[in-house]
Amino acid sequence: MKKFFKIVLWVVIAIVFIGTFVFLFLNSKPKVTTYALVSPTDTSIERTTVLTGKIEPRDEIDIKPQISGIISEINVEPGDMVHAGDVIARIKVIPEASSLSSAQSRVENAKIALDDATAKYERNKTLFDKKIISREEFETSETSWKQAAREVDAANDAYMIVRDGVSKYNASESNTMVRATIDGLILDVPVKVGSSVIQANTFNDGTTVATIADMNNLIFKGKVDETEVGLLAVGMPMTIAVGALPELSPKAVIEYIAPKGVEENGANTFEIKA
Repeated sequence: MKKFFKIVLWVVIAIVFIGTFVFLFLNSKPKVTTYALVSPTDTSIERTTVLTGKIEPRDEIDIKPQISGIISEINVEPGDMVHAGDVIARIKVIPEASSLSSAQSRVENAKIALDDATAKYERNKTLFDKKIISREEFETSETSWKQAAREVDAANDAYMIVRDGVSKYNASESNTMVRATIDGLILDVPVKVGSSVIQANTFNDGTTVATIADMNNLIFKGKVDETEVGLLAVGMPMTIAVGALPELSPKAVIEYIAPKGVEENGANTFEIKA
């Protein structure tokens, strides 16, 4: 039995020795180099740069009232399409006490002047018919009467404007109606019915009633690092990826590169518009 195990052991050793020799012999042989034949072609080498930024309307308009007061009606909400001239909201005028009092006084004075002019006109007309006064004197009284009547009308109209913000001659173009100035999409309506609004003037910017933008004219604004800004040029094409719309890849063209960088987190970045 021991003799049998010795024979098996020597056989295993021989197999290992022969296998090692064959392995080393095969690895020592030089490898054959295989070459492939290809045809030369012309192509382009592209280098891409990733810019982070946002897409926004090129023209975004804040609609402000032309008169101060309280919002009495709102006709739009965010997401609505409007055209230039559409009524967005209506304003109820809260008149100042002094202005209202002055307008009322003007109306009363105009009525007194009209009563006086009417009496003179009627008296002169009777005298003229009897040929007691000249035509010139009669026509003068008639002119004064007509002017007094117009003043009453103008005073009443001024009183309506102060009280209601509406003129009877141009009610359709009243300042109490806030209208869209461009065709576009309503992005925001930051006021509610009952909110107080202030007209824009030299001393304040006024209250924004709505924000409108032309969504057919968009612009990409991003920033690029100073190490890569030199590789960009106006007119270069861009492909934009929108996170909320992964299936959409709009094209753009660089139209502006800021000439001056802004330091952010220790690095200079340059604004890009496309």
